[in-house]
Amino acid sequence: MPPISRGTVEVDGIVYERHVVKTHLVHVKEPLLDVLKKYVTHVIQPGDFIALSEKLVAISQGRVIHRSLVQPGLLAKMIVKGVTKLKDDVGFSDAAKMQVAIYRAGWWRMLAAMTVGGITRVFGRHGDFYRVAGHRVSEIDGFNPHTIKPFNEFAMLGPEEPQRDAQDVEDATGWPTVIMDANNVNVEILGLSRGVPLSRASARLVLLDNPIGQSDEQTPIVVVRPLRPQP
Repeated sequence: MPPISRGTVEVDGIVYERHVVKTHLVHVKEPLLDVLKKYVTHVIQPGDFIALSEKLVAISQGRVIHRSLVQPGLLAKMIVKGVTKLKDDVGFSDAAKMQVAIYRAGWWRMLAAMTVGGITRVFGRHGDFYRVAGHRVSEIDGFNPHTIKPFNEFAMLGPEEPQRDAQDVEDATGWPTVIMDANNVNVEILGLSRGVPLSRASARLVLLDNPIGQSDEQTPIVVVRPLRPQP
């Protein structure tokens, strides 16, 4: 299937074209390089770089946990009462997903995060919950009913070491690589290999409209192509 255009965006005076690549339903622990070579080789051109969904990388590494293995406790149920449910993204409003965060960060740390985050939010400050929780809790994804089956029933813990993972892809393929954590609210750059000709901030702007999508698109790879500098 040919790549699908997601339009262009201008960042720092350069126009970038984004093409998403549809894949088969990648299974848990399927080798990432095999997937990339199958779908990217015939699409990428010199000067391009690729952006990968952190979900794709996490699935290939087996960093997933099924809902049946998660039993939300009292703290998880308490915390989610103060979480806003977003359109097309449950975020951390699902008690099971919050419980996964507790597994990762620890009960006392998450209690402290809830307390500090609740206090500072009253004063208009946001993000302290995740800063106090640490342990890359903000990268936990999943249990989203809009995600393609069967992964709507899985939580994903994020890539093991996204900076290293991005560099490993470039070293193996020659393709400069970004690993992105994206939804319809925000985009974060988790990994950026040395060959990507952009800063993290600029790469984020190129991908800020989340071209990979948030539902069942099956387009976890973006080929980014610089077209021309603006006159």
